[in-house]
Amino acid sequence: MKKLLVAAVIVALTGAHFARPVVAAESQAQTGTQPAAGTPAPPTRGGNPVGVLGVVNALGQELPKVQVPTGPPPRLPDGTIDLGDGIWVGMTGGGGLAQGLKPGEELPLLPAATAKLAARKDTEDPVQWCLPLGVVRGSPYPFRFIQNYTHKKPTHMYIMSEWMGSFRQIFMDGRKHPSELELTWFGHSIGWYEGDTLVIDTIGFNDKFWLDRRGTPHTEQLHTIERWTRVDAGHLVREVTLNDPGAFSRPITFKSELTLSAPGDELIEYVCQENNQYGIASGVITPTVGR
Repeated sequence: MKKLLVAAVIVALTGAHFARPVVAAESQAQTGTQPAAGTPAPPTRGGNPVGVLGVVNALGQELPKVQVPTGPPPRLPDGTIDLGDGIWVGMTGGGGLAQGLKPGEELPLLPAATAKLAARKDTEDPVQWCLPLGVVRGSPYPFRFIQNYTHKKPTHMYIMSEWMGSFRQIFMDGRKHPSELELTWFGHSIGWYEGDTLVIDTIGFNDKFWLDRRGTPHTEQLHTIERWTRVDAGHLVREVTLNDPGAFSRPITFKSELTLSAPGDELIEYVCQENNQYGIASGVITPTVGR
């Protein structure tokens, strides 16, 4: 019993010691008074407290910015641009598909697609049910290129995403799209190089995923051509041309820029199973629960 009492006293004193700067700061903020002489002031920067990793403000804790390299992009032994020497971040897609269009340009949606967009609700987003993003839609989660660079000409390339542990397969052996395809979330992709630019041509999409978080629709006629260009060691530009005569009156092209993550950063596990009842805690009524 004495040992437990002593341990409790030590924990209490230790907690008070570390909590004192925070309490003092809160008291000062609430009353406008200055801390007593000898009271250690919490470290601040720009008026905000500094945590272990960085400044703490209304948006959370800031992480120190990593200097993005700007030298020439690395190459594989055969001279091909190396896309797989790290993980890439930056395709947030938060502003919708139109975010990547030219200034003043609008999405040329057909009337049926416009009506479908207007009728959609946030809770119907397939992503909320742990289903794939598809190819067009951006994500804040990092991804990595897996290139085959043996002495033989590469036959496949993979793009692995931290988002739900998903991956894309790109055939690099010169094959064409088959005449009959099973429609899928990521479609059927073939790729080749034009100079230092990786070109990926994809068809065979299903019509289930949303093109962005706003709910921009598409049809099974969707055809995308992506052009990935590593402009320097730390920056990658993705240009996507989207052609879907069932939803758009003309093809559209949009761009996004990605940056190389810090050395040593790796993809981590992300487990998300279909119909995992996402959002129930916040009151979202799902198709299978709450009715």
